[in-house]
Amino acid sequence: MTDTPSIPMVDLYGQYLSMQAEIDAAISDVVTNTQFIMGPNVRALESEVPSYLGANHAVACANGTDALHLALRALGIGPGDEVITTPFTFIATVEAIAYVGATPVFVDIGSTTHNINTDLIESVITDKTRAILPVHLFGLPCAMHDIMSIAEKHDLFVIEDCAQCFGAKFNGETTGGIGHIGCHSFFPSKNLGCFGDGGMVTTNDSELAEKLAVLRSHGSTKQYHHTIIGYNSRLDELQAAILRIKLKRIEQFNKGRLRVAKRYCDALAGFDIQLPLLTATDDVSAPVFHQFTLLSDQRDQIKEALAEKQIASAIYYPIPLHQQSAITRLLSTKQSFPVAENAALRCLSLPIYPEMPDRSIDRVVTAIKHVLG
Repeated sequence: MTDTPSIPMVDLYGQYLSMQAEIDAAISDVVTNTQFIMGPNVRALESEVPSYLGANHAVACANGTDALHLALRALGIGPGDEVITTPFTFIATVEAIAYVGATPVFVDIGSTTHNINTDLIESVITDKTRAILPVHLFGLPCAMHDIMSIAEKHDLFVIEDCAQCFGAKFNGETTGGIGHIGCHSFFPSKNLGCFGDGGMVTTNDSELAEKLAVLRSHGSTKQYHHTIIGYNSRLDELQAAILRIKLKRIEQFNKGRLRVAKRYCDALAGFDIQLPLLTATDDVSAPVFHQFTLLSDQRDQIKEALAEKQIASAIYYPIPLHQQSAITRLLSTKQSFPVAENAALRCLSLPIYPEMPDRSIDRVVTAIKHVLG
């Protein structure tokens, strides 16, 4: 053990200190006003987020998983329906499909993007398919022009899982405003994160927005008048107040993440590892690097070497969803997706956050180079 300070995956406290006075004042104001549920900050955030994303409407909710669940419900997707998605993502993506009684249909990922392979989507479309649910994994947007074209051709909905990509752009459009619905997570470590759980659904469809607003609040159109069975999924006023402050800095945060990613890529170029893309095909994608994830046959040795230097790292994700016991019960046959399975065996995410100092990045790089020779 050394006296060298540890390097975390993210430095949430350091980020808080950079805006402490503004955040503390906003929290104090909420406490003083005592309007803790569906207050003025929630309403303001529901106006400010779609304005930033280029969407027409936003409905705040309790978390990102609920955002996906509410989106599927609002679109009328349920038992007997199929939803095409990726096996290489957090389980919440498929949990939401299961919540509404629909069946997930997996498509393997691209070998360089880790996102759903759009060339394979049409091969699994059936008369039961109702939607495509792409995940903009690690902050790199999916090939949305291909996905939207396929959806239009087959009359399908597109639900964007934007949990890791707030502010990312594809061909000049911001994720969350491209598909029929965008689903966002404000978990503390996200690019735009609050101090607890939080989520939001964005859409350009006013009718969908109305359905979402009713669903998230006990199926109520006005107090004590309930038209459907809904849910209790409301964003806290305190979290909304914090998110409004951070939203003003999201471009700064994302530029900071890109700076870190570029320094990693420059320093590790030429070594026997697969680095993430700084841009996607044809330079139409602008990622925001929620994670910086590399692939290496020496993944475990690198992780061990980083730990010895008090440097955090994480494996996102060690088991693809089609191999998770909770999900295999939903599938009619045993399935294999070799690209996703290979990524799960070789992936490692390095520390990345907007304020990460160059000296910390260089410490991470030095430890990795020691393993790779």
